[in-house]
Amino acid sequence: MTTDSQALTTGPVQHDPLEHYGHDRRGGISNPILGMLLFITSEVMFFAGLFAAYFNARASVDVWPPAEFADTLQVMPYVGPATVLLIISSFTCQIAVWSIRKGDRTKFLRAMSVTVALGITFLLLQVVDYFHLGSDGLTMSSGVYGTTYYTLTGFHGAHVFGGVIMLSMVLYRGTAGQFSARHHDAVEAASLYWHFVDVVWILLFTLLYIIPGTN
Repeated sequence: MTTDSQALTTGPVQHDPLEHYGHDRRGGISNPILGMLLFITSEVMFFAGLFAAYFNARASVDVWPPAEFADTLQVMPYVGPATVLLIISSFTCQIAVWSIRKGDRTKFLRAMSVTVALGITFLLLQVVDYFHLGSDGLTMSSGVYGTTYYTLTGFHGAHVFGGVIMLSMVLYRGTAGQFSARHHDAVEAASLYWHFVDVVWILLFTLLYIIPGTN
């Protein structure tokens, strides 16, 4: 009698199909997010070293950029649109995070798909811009200016490529139904990395194209 009474009061047992993924139930920062924050910290130091090398090279000469490359770097028609697309991708990535937090998987998948597409487009525009710069004479062998430019933008491009792969894996897992309002730590971690990549590019764009140097 006691058993029947307990069954009536408690109702059927509910099983969470995602419980074996071990989402955070204790509060605080989960391991995936903490790991990503630590990784981003190391990346900050990496790019800080690259920026330091750039400023050192820039301070060692009287004219920057060199006269032969004074008008080589152009915002249009590739770098400017690529920058806008990358900034937009950061917003769509955050929309994906907000959507999965609310359990809206459809909106999450749409926003994440747009983010991946924008990231790929940014990379394609950067490659096209490299070809045009090469045809204008700016290559890795174009002295310290060419070396620093391609090192800074090349490493950033490599990070964007890694971010696209990361977001693509998140998108794939999302289509498999592996994320929910209670389990989305991987989405949060990937979004942090993507925002970091976006911020780094804004700094690079400002440094290389908006305030390129002195004459």
